[in-house]
Amino acid sequence: MPASDLVPRPAAAFAWANDLPQYDFGPGHPMAPIRLELTRELIRALRLPGLTEIDVDSVTEADLELVHDAAFVAAVQAGAVGIRSEEFGLGTDDNPLFPEIHAAASRIVGSTLAAARAVWTSQVSHAVSFAGGMHHAMPAKASGFCVYNDVGVAIRWLLDQGAQRVAYVDLDAHHGDGVERIFWDDPRVMTISVHESGLTLFPGTGFAYETGGPGAEGTAVNVALPAQTGGDAWLRAIDAVVPPLLAEFAPDVLVSQHGADSHPSDPLTNLRVSVDHQLAGARMMRELASEHASGRWVATGGGGYTVVEVVPRVWAGLVAISAGIDPDLSQRLPLRWRLDVGDRGLPAPLLWGDGDGVTLRPFSAGYDPADDVDRAILATRHAVFPHHGLDPAW
Repeated sequence: MPASDLVPRPAAAFAWANDLPQYDFGPGHPMAPIRLELTRELIRALRLPGLTEIDVDSVTEADLELVHDAAFVAAVQAGAVGIRSEEFGLGTDDNPLFPEIHAAASRIVGSTLAAARAVWTSQVSHAVSFAGGMHHAMPAKASGFCVYNDVGVAIRWLLDQGAQRVAYVDLDAHHGDGVERIFWDDPRVMTISVHESGLTLFPGTGFAYETGGPGAEGTAVNVALPAQTGGDAWLRAIDAVVPPLLAEFAPDVLVSQHGADSHPSDPLTNLRVSVDHQLAGARMMRELASEHASGRWVATGGGGYTVVEVVPRVWAGLVAISAGIDPDLSQRLPLRWRLDVGDRGLPAPLLWGDGDGVTLRPFSAGYDPADDVDRAILATRHAVFPHHGLDPAW
């Protein structure tokens, strides 16, 4: 027997390169790159079994142009030398220019491509690109802190490699508008976004009636939750919409986005979803991939602006869950990591979780037509389920 056959196959992988934190819009910008560094350091400190680290892929202009207009890519390259272009969303308050903008945004695409490649080529069943999840980037415009749409590129790459259907589930507090736009007319891709309503949050889109273009009706799915929605209700919304649609759609791969900005402490959003609930959502994605996507799961990060106290806990937890480990959320985080955070003059969280009890009340147990969240769920089910032969009421 070859010696290599004696080495256990890792359960999961995460993509990392030391230059990923160069995606940096500057001091004071909400998307602080330290969130990536602290996540990587926490993963290292946790010493998670069954996990391997993979390199970030190199990315060409042809890769970017799988979803982006060539003129936009050229504008980003010009932005690296200070040429501002508001037509392309570059040089704005949300997306300031910086010298590494093209290279750094390309590296994030490479991170998610590496994760997708590892899963599709069966190196691992699950892979995480926590630097990825730039879901607002449009084919010809940067938007909402997102320059290149790494998720869109990875999904298009999977389709080009032979995937017949890809499901994308976006759990960020913001609507995953860029990914939805890219695949609006493509019936091979189902995009499901569970987010705070556009009535109260950027980008102001993602309502139940937005269901996909001609020939792809019912493949864009939006659950627009009211501000202040809590963790149990958030999980209920996911459970009420995602499992029945994935069972019917039968994707070859599940891709999910795990923005950590639904947390109550996040300064930019109005949801109330604890770390405990966010990781319960990640476990749901792992189980759904096993049930409906032949076990293939590619997960990314996304938003998250409580960059020290929340983001590392959520994304390190996501990586652990991808490796088949269900974190003990009452566990203290590694002392060495907490001391390193403290040495930076930052407040280090003590425990993995928030101590918030998680209770899922399945939608199948009945719904309350007077409840704002249940009304949002019903609106989505009525708009989408008939396209798939599903009964909205059950």
